Amino acid sequence: MWDQHDIRLTPRERGFHLITADIVAALPRLGEVTTGLLHLQLQHTSASLTLNENADPDVRHDMDAFLRRLVPGDLPYFRHTLEGLDDMPAHVHASLLGTQLTLAVRHGRLAMGTWQGIWLGEHRDHGGPRRIIATLNGE
Repeated sequence: MWDQHDIRLTPRERGFHLITADIVAALPRLGEVTTGLLHLQLQHTSASLTLNENADPDVRHDMDAFLRRLVPGDLPYFRHTLEGLDDMPAHVHASLLGTQLTLAVRHGRLAMGTWQGIWLGEHRDHGGPRRIIATLNGE
């Protein structure tokens, strides 16, 4: 079985956001899959997807704080600044973390660890709505 959906996420503030429930809600056929894979592709270059802690929001805060310090917006050698000082760092963050995830599906559910969740990394101050192509494959 193959199933594909476009998922549109509402605009979020800069930082990391747990979006597991948004993803699952957008996949009506997930429950039909006994064994399979879900591929998520974020269609943006200034945001990211990652799999990480799903319980303590301090982890999301700390990850954002670390990345902002690692790649601040005022680096003098950045030439791509027409879209704002937050844009080039956002591209770097997206490249470091990635814009795609592939997750196992088992018995109609995402086969994640107890403390794992899907994060959207919003790396712009005003990133706007984000789009994800979700492709579900399995039997």
